[in-house]
Amino acid sequence: MGQIVPDPVERYLSGLNHLVDPVLREIARTGEEQDLPLIDAEVGALLRVLATAAGARRILEIGTAIGYSGIWLAGALPPGGLLLTLEMDEDRARRARENFARAGLADRVNVIVGDARRMLAKIAGPFDLIFQDGDKQLYVPLLDRLVTLLRPGGLLVTDNVLWDGDVVPGFRKPTKNAADTAAIVEYNERINAHPELMTTIVPLRDGVAIAVKRGSRELQPLLAGLAGSVQKLRDADFNGDARVS
Repeated sequence: MGQIVPDPVERYLSGLNHLVDPVLREIARTGEEQDLPLIDAEVGALLRVLATAAGARRILEIGTAIGYSGIWLAGALPPGGLLLTLEMDEDRARRARENFARAGLADRVNVIVGDARRMLAKIAGPFDLIFQDGDKQLYVPLLDRLVTLLRPGGLLVTDNVLWDGDVVPGFRKPTKNAADTAAIVEYNERINAHPELMTTIVPLRDGVAIAVKRGSRELQPLLAGLAGSVQKLRDADFNGDARVS
């Protein structure tokens, strides 16, 4: 259980989650037995809801592990959709491909093996949703590139931003790697102050940041037109021609 939300509340939320299927349960058990860095099922449900709400057709994930979070994401994709997921470890990537196949999602997932810094330079956007759950010390270095790859109105979702509370000075005795903690603290500050993003943090499990990319210059004429329409509605006198029967 996490350190942010009390255990009884987390158990209650877990009991409400009916999106977990047998494949996800088995992968989660394997991950727990092998102490793998997998997200929790409640975070998985959040990812699927966000991807569905965004109408995502192209999703990018940093940190595949064995495919658990990717299954949550890819499960929201329509036929012809694509999840592009990056993993540094070849063995984990192989296992992830097997798990995507077991979940019936292999046709909409591409697992790429390699260093995210190099791979992202070769990837073309835009993406509707990006999930950042890789090396914590790469959160800041990758941020601007991920924002560039995201479409206006798209979502950048980041896991572990509360880091069991270690990001809060004095919350408790630190237990995490100090360099990782410092990296996440800097990331939280940057993502919340980023001029192209509007961000909130949900204290679910280990903390999930949800950021939406603001409209680009190309959208300004459309936004201006919408503003003009709204002003006309405000100025209109809908009661001027009213008739009483």
